[in-house]
Amino acid sequence: MPHIIDLFWSFRSPYSFLASKPALALQAEWDVNINVKIVYPLAVRQPEFFESRGPEWMGYTLRDVVRLAEMSEQTIAMPRPDPIITDMKTGTFATEQPYIDRLSRLGILANEEGKGLEFINEVGALIWSGKPWTEDDHLAQAVARAGLNLENLEADVDIKRLDNILAEHDKQLRAAGHWGVPTFVFNGEPFFGQDRIDVLKWRLQQSGVDQK
Repeated sequence: MPHIIDLFWSFRSPYSFLASKPALALQAEWDVNINVKIVYPLAVRQPEFFESRGPEWMGYTLRDVVRLAEMSEQTIAMPRPDPIITDMKTGTFATEQPYIDRLSRLGILANEEGKGLEFINEVGALIWSGKPWTEDDHLAQAVARAGLNLENLEADVDIKRLDNILAEHDKQLRAAGHWGVPTFVFNGEPFFGQDRIDVLKWRLQQSGVDQK
């Protein structure tokens, strides 16, 4: 049986997006199955996190994700719209968050259909392409590229059940020893960030996991 790696992932995190293609490659190259566990962004789970960040933090983050995308031969642009609705005057986050709610619940359903990794790769690429991802059939096409049907997925949205899963994923992430995304967890050990995949590979080799 393939070894299981849990991947805690958020649709609003550019670092999560940049980890998606390497995660697909990891699963293709090693005897592992990557189990995607969607979590809400920190803007929903822990909004006070941003109150402690100085103005330099955002500037650095934007610079960092652009160069990481370039280094890994990926493209990235600001989402249109941002999956998190923010009051730009106050910097506070709206109480109702329909975009991230929808995406997060769909991500759980996609993983239950065995297409979690494909879903976050395709939908993440759409969101971070700079295209108006909520317009026309852009989202439906991205879901189709992941091997799923958007209409069929949304016919099975049990909000209470899915929101309970989202809350449980947050608890599991923190129990594993971290709070941020993307975080890979293998045998209870967390590997935070898309730049820790090589460390994860080293651990897989140490643990006797075979390459395909």
